[in-house]
Amino acid sequence: MNAVINAPIGGGWLKFLASARERLPAAERRVADLLLERPHELLSLSLSSVAQQAQVSEPTVIRCCRSLGCSGFADFKLRMAQSLASSPQFVHADVRPGDSVAEMAAKVFGKAASTLLQVRSQLDPTRLEAAIDLLAKARRVECYGLGSSGIVAADAQHKFFRLGLPAAAYSDAHVHGMAATMLRPGDVVVAISASGRTVDLLSSVDLARESGAEVIGITALGSPLAQRCNVSLEMLIDEDTDIYTPMTTRLAQLAVVDVLAVGVALRQGPELLLRLQRAKESLRSKRVRGFE
Repeated sequence: MNAVINAPIGGGWLKFLASARERLPAAERRVADLLLERPHELLSLSLSSVAQQAQVSEPTVIRCCRSLGCSGFADFKLRMAQSLASSPQFVHADVRPGDSVAEMAAKVFGKAASTLLQVRSQLDPTRLEAAIDLLAKARRVECYGLGSSGIVAADAQHKFFRLGLPAAAYSDAHVHGMAATMLRPGDVVVAISASGRTVDLLSSVDLARESGAEVIGITALGSPLAQRCNVSLEMLIDEDTDIYTPMTTRLAQLAVVDVLAVGVALRQGPELLLRLQRAKESLRSKRVRGFE
């Protein structure tokens, strides 16, 4: 008879399951692996469905539940539901070559949701406040980035431009290097880098600081870029950049830009609403009639 592993109740359940699986017999481990890969789907599966998908017998599923300290399959599902409801992060698994399109899509969305919630808990409200203060008072805003971060820089420029801030975005190292030398006190640079270690971007940030501009960094925790900025918005994201172009890091950067833009918009008050309405009216003629 297997020894019962004492399980927690609530948000720590999924982490407990991941660590406890190694102590389970091989057949029960297959059940645990299935539940870890698709925890949300489990809530709608019957005992027989779990057994079939894990390629084990129904008694094996029940033994697995009891080995984990549950009274049975129903108790196991209850604890899983409590954990999913209370956990600050979604559970995700890496995409595998044999995954179906549905499984792949679920994992990509799960990873994106997990990353956004991680970054939400990592951002320092005091630093966000300081960054919004700088942007709201800026004479000019320039957004620098390279590669995929250059795309985020372009998105930031578009958002700040719509708020009435004189804004530009540069994703060419030579161009933002030259632009940085022409900045003045009162200007603000938003420097974006997933790694925070790109030499060309660091050089441009140094030039911007020498010109008297303030620099806001959206970058990796403790990176060289973070150390060079007046305000650093740092994030720690678990992403394998050796396999895919960074995906969730880009989403996190975009979300941080959105937070900054909304913060600046709130500082501008009712006057902004009038300007946004005028901008919207200017676009009306460019849409198909009946779909304005």
